[in-house]
Amino acid sequence: MTTTPASPTTPAPPSGRALRVGTDIGGTFTDFVVLDPETGAITLEKRLTTPDDPARAVVDGVDALASARPGLLERTEILAHGTTLVINALIERTGGTTALLTTEGFEDVLEIRREVRYDAYDLELAFPRPLVPRRLRFGVRERLHASGRELVPVDADQVREIVAGFAAAGVESVAVCLLHSYADGEHERQVARIVRECRPDLWVSLSSEVLPEVREYERTSTTVANAYVRPLLSGYLRRLESALDQRGFAGGFHVMQSTGGVVPLEVARTFPVRVVESGPAGGVLAAARLGAAAGVGDLLAFDMGGTTAKVAAVVDGQAAITHDYEVARTAHFRPGSGIPVCTPVLDLLEIGTGGGSIAHVDSLGLIKVGPRSAGSTPGPAAYGRGGDRPTVTDADLVLGCLDPDRFLGGEMPLRADLAAAAVAALGAPLGLDAVATAHAIREAAEESMVAAARVHLAELGLEPSRLPVVAYGGAGPVHAVGLARRLGSPRVLVPPAAGVMSALGLILAPATFETSQTYKVKTDRLDLALMDELFRQMEKTAAQLLPNADGRVEHTRWADMRYVGQGFEVSVGLPGGDDWAALSAAEVTAQFKAAYERRYRRSYDDVAVETMNLRLRATLTEDGDGVRLPTPPSTGRAAADAVTGHRDVHLPDGTARCPVYDRALLEPGMTVAGPALIQERETTTVLDRGSAATIGALGIISVEIEGVSGQ
Repeated sequence: MTTTPASPTTPAPPSGRALRVGTDIGGTFTDFVVLDPETGAITLEKRLTTPDDPARAVVDGVDALASARPGLLERTEILAHGTTLVINALIERTGGTTALLTTEGFEDVLEIRREVRYDAYDLELAFPRPLVPRRLRFGVRERLHASGRELVPVDADQVREIVAGFAAAGVESVAVCLLHSYADGEHERQVARIVRECRPDLWVSLSSEVLPEVREYERTSTTVANAYVRPLLSGYLRRLESALDQRGFAGGFHVMQSTGGVVPLEVARTFPVRVVESGPAGGVLAAARLGAAAGVGDLLAFDMGGTTAKVAAVVDGQAAITHDYEVARTAHFRPGSGIPVCTPVLDLLEIGTGGGSIAHVDSLGLIKVGPRSAGSTPGPAAYGRGGDRPTVTDADLVLGCLDPDRFLGGEMPLRADLAAAAVAALGAPLGLDAVATAHAIREAAEESMVAAARVHLAELGLEPSRLPVVAYGGAGPVHAVGLARRLGSPRVLVPPAAGVMSALGLILAPATFETSQTYKVKTDRLDLALMDELFRQMEKTAAQLLPNADGRVEHTRWADMRYVGQGFEVSVGLPGGDDWAALSAAEVTAQFKAAYERRYRRSYDDVAVETMNLRLRATLTEDGDGVRLPTPPSTGRAAADAVTGHRDVHLPDGTARCPVYDRALLEPGMTVAGPALIQERETTTVLDRGSAATIGALGIISVEIEGVSGQ
């Protein structure tokens, strides 16, 4: 456990002061941050994740924090939680048994998908199996016109007959996705009432609430995913809430969404699909916030944990949000090969390369890394928990990048002998010793991450050389300089609390909720008064889902627009409040063309423009300046005073005897020249030859990389 005060003279917080706790469950570790919003003092904790019961690691970590800080939960105002439970359930197929009720004749939408081939030349394309098997997909006699007008009423008796068979099938959750319900959700609500009358124990998800937008396949897929994970996440949150209540917690329990904003517990239970990337979103938010504090608006957030690595671009202090997200892809980085989950998600790319990713030799005799991971059980060989397959962490230990006696501050010593044996066994058939094999593992891991990052940035039209890398996660700072050098980025930033950055982001996140409504019309026929009314209705919906929404709420409006005939949209920001009255249809069209040209470098004057969806994000703002970021103390020491020892590190260009700096003793203005190691409890920053670090005003490590210049 690590405690970082705001200043050397900061007194202990008085008993009435409100604290904030963030806890993030990853594939290998569960991270904790306790923040005093007034002083910026933070306490950090990291524990192995418990895959059989993720809540146990959270409760154990909270107990450890509370034992060192009596009365912690009673003094906690907000506990914000991020979890990988939802995405893991979708990938591993561990959700609840789900039935789909849809308009008669549309039972096979999930199977038919889109007429899009993610590989035009593969005659045997593979797609994920639908989350609902054919035997549990039922057609309901009813029909709406595309305008929402009723054509055929709901056959209530048929619905009751269908529901009567759910018990024998073991159905736990129901997805209701009727044709054109985005225009009017009354038919879906009728079906839901019947289901609840017959089986009040079932979870029911309506597409008119989960995703009230056109495109039947995406709407059905997203609603089914929501229904599929709802029993699992609801049960997990209920157990966790009960355990915290028993320990005296009476504050607000919030869950991070995939957009980088938190929602109350009940909203997460209702829309679990919105937390599919909840943990990674916290890290990106914190990276953007700390980057802005350091005067860096454009950056590449790089999160490398124990199981995966994530990259996300931040431009002008904001991470892009996408509504075209997929999970469980059968082909890596190939859009169209996964299950669409079209709720708002930070536009990040996840790579199966983490500290626990297992190295192997492929059919060509090349060393590759991932996507399989040792996780927390058994974990890397160095953990001494029964794992015998070499991982990235084992390679880092063999190379001297990690201190076996100081891992997690010495609370979890690593077995260097077991790591060396596992790594050596992999390289022996190739004629490589342990060190050479470890270099190959590290190189393969970094090349894999760089290749993925290049693809992600290219899709966004961004140049890597213009983006500093903000590194975090337990393994991020260990590999950041090597990754940045390969990527062509000249600078790396390592924030304070980098090893638990996602948990810190949970605390910094505002309460937000985004909602949408289809409004398909050509811009020369726009009814701006109707649009304003639709936006105001969405504002009311969002207000009901935010905690304490009687406070100051900011609304952001935008529209998804396209040229008529296109199959994709561009989001266009729209004004709100008093500025709406001055808006004209011509101005909306002009704003779309400007946005289109910024992205595609061209626009068209002879093609009609139309709106597809209206979107609104409500954000609950804090009074005053909000949460203060921690400020490191200054004592006037020299950087040499922070050296706690030396260690041999096997760098790509040769072995070096590296000084080891204690990050807690480094102060603003100090410089550290590579090769060197900057060690803290949760991670280690590795500086190679030709790199030099400066400690910034907020304690951020800024690494300049020689030989790499941004353009």
